[in-house]
Amino acid sequence: MSWSLGRDDGTITEWERSDGYASVRLRERGAGGFVVRLDVMEQAEDESAYERERFDDREEAEDRAAAWREARDIGE
Repeated sequence: MSWSLGRDDGTITEWERSDGYASVRLRERGAGGFVVRLDVMEQAEDESAYERERFDDREEAEDRAAAWREARDIGE
């Protein structure tokens, strides 16, 4: 299943998987740095999960978001 960009407003960038049961969000923190979180619901055909990581660098945060999307991309 593919991922699509659902929100990108300069502070939050969020991708949603086409089945609607998983999302990856990258958020700029008010105190500086970035937070990336993966949320896969229990209803998803793959295993549910919730992970969250902080980064000082946006590029590192974007790399983590891309890695999670790639790892959680499931065949149709």
